[in-house]
Amino acid sequence: MSSGGHIPDKLYFRIGEVTEITGLAAYVLRFWESELPTINPKRTESGQRLYRKSDIEAILEIKHLLYDRKFTIEGAIKHLKQKPKQTARPNADPILSEIRAELEAILKILED
Repeated sequence: MSSGGHIPDKLYFRIGEVTEITGLAAYVLRFWESELPTINPKRTESGQRLYRKSDIEAILEIKHLLYDRKFTIEGAIKHLKQKPKQTARPNADPILSEIRAELEAILKILED
């Protein structure tokens, strides 16, 4: 197991893959999921967890706060809430605005 290695470039990860990437046991991931709103994997119809890359990044950040910086879970939650959100891509805003405008136009057509 690694202790925070490279995150492969793919959309979803199963819990076993996340344990390999983060070096954390599955029960730890499930507990953190129940306590920390930042970790919110999708579920398949059969209930299997599917983690996104953003979930793994959050897990690695929480691991750093808890294990390296010795935060409590409550302290980590407070720290994460106070942290300013970063935009993934600065150029995404014009694209999102254009998509939003197109969706609003479609919605207006459907409502008429």
